[in-house]
Amino acid sequence: MTNPLRDPRDRRLPRVPEPCALVVFGITGDLARKKLLPAVYDLANRGLLPTNFALLGFARRDWDDVDFAELSREAARQHARTPWREEVWERLSASVRFIQGSFDDDAAFDELARTLGELEGSHGIGGNAAFYLSIPPSMFPVVLKQMQRTGMAESTAERWRRVVVEKPFGSDLPSSRELNGLVDSVFSADDVFRIDHYLGKETVQNLLALRFANTLFEPVWNGAHVDSVQITMAEDVGIGGRAEFYERTGAARDVLQNHLLQLLALTAMEEPVEFSAEEIRTEKLKVLRAVSVPTDMERFAVRGQYEQGWLAGQRAKGYRQEDGVAEDSRTETYAAVRLGVETRRWAGVPFYLRTGKRLPRRVTEIALSFRRAPHLPFAPTDTEELGHNQLVVRVQPDEGVTLKFGSKVPGSVMEVRDVSMDFLYGEQFTEASPEAYERLLLDVLLGDATLFPRNAEVEASWAVIDPLEEYWASTTPYPYRAGEWGPRAADEMLASEGRAWRRP
Repeated sequence: MTNPLRDPRDRRLPRVPEPCALVVFGITGDLARKKLLPAVYDLANRGLLPTNFALLGFARRDWDDVDFAELSREAARQHARTPWREEVWERLSASVRFIQGSFDDDAAFDELARTLGELEGSHGIGGNAAFYLSIPPSMFPVVLKQMQRTGMAESTAERWRRVVVEKPFGSDLPSSRELNGLVDSVFSADDVFRIDHYLGKETVQNLLALRFANTLFEPVWNGAHVDSVQITMAEDVGIGGRAEFYERTGAARDVLQNHLLQLLALTAMEEPVEFSAEEIRTEKLKVLRAVSVPTDMERFAVRGQYEQGWLAGQRAKGYRQEDGVAEDSRTETYAAVRLGVETRRWAGVPFYLRTGKRLPRRVTEIALSFRRAPHLPFAPTDTEELGHNQLVVRVQPDEGVTLKFGSKVPGSVMEVRDVSMDFLYGEQFTEASPEAYERLLLDVLLGDATLFPRNAEVEASWAVIDPLEEYWASTTPYPYRAGEWGPRAADEMLASEGRAWRRP
């Protein structure tokens, strides 16, 4: 029943989904244990889940509901963002179910369909369900066909059924189209949510507020004032136990194709007509289709692979010494590329994207470097320490915004050098930012697709990455030591144009 006293446009009151179930395939995997289960608990703890809610796990393990509830409790307690409250978990665990079976087991899927039907009566979920495919993409066809066979994928006027697909969305443009075609043949386009957890981060969304809610930045957010843009996603960890996945994928497919190109699209997009999923996606898609790859790949597309080195005082082994990695592996753990955006706003402005493992620190940021003043009325010696003005949006960690500009040094002489003005989320706001999966899971249950890329965006991203992968297939990655900011060739790429990487 609609509250007649509430304006639907008022975002101050929390939005709570309709009664529903969340079904997680691959519930025993790392993603489910470290991210999804804690996110479900945190949403319940914040009062953002409906009273009539059920959580179903599907996996091969021989467990019953009690075993699964205990595993879920431990995972949620260990990784939850909000304080632990036993009474919240008790309420949640009363609606937890586990279905044991393999993905090609007809009987197990029949049991899942029957359980969903039972929960309509016992828990009043209204037939609404979201299915989270926390499984390797190679398993998608089997699971989707089982859901189609049992009728679980069908939305009707009385109920909705949605599916959440984790990256990678294919391994190139043809495989992406094949995967998208498969998913869309089972679920309608509006019911498919392709999750890129970076888009759930608070600072990424703040980028839109920063640009379009202020008159301060938008007038200079273009090629007339911006010299270059650097988007960095650095990780200090290695590949962990993901050798099999990483050997098939590499840094460019793992991060460049989705996270970094999505950040580029949000940075370069035009103002949407309204803040709605469809309009934001329209503007992002225009940017992705306008991205140009470098003609001189040898100079402007660099990839590297970490070797043994030192990181935070600890010896770190090289990529080829990691368990499960071939001794002669040519898989990249670092990728840097210079892209262009062929629109009137950004023509001629280079976008430098880089990502890497075993770099000195974990950081993700977008840095706009502005053009130098056309004339400085100071003596050259007065401004020796003055660089480019910069606006830096830090996505993680220490989420916030930094503005770097020139200021006079106190004293009797005129000396100008760079100073920074910082805004930190943690200091400005009392409420902690929700974890990315928390926000995105809630959006799925609400049916809000604003932060989820559609088919066309995924395919436009692969159209950028495929030529790079084709060139790199015949090359060997440059080596760099663990604890360094990548191979020397990446520094030379920027130095050849009179620029340098920003040190986060």
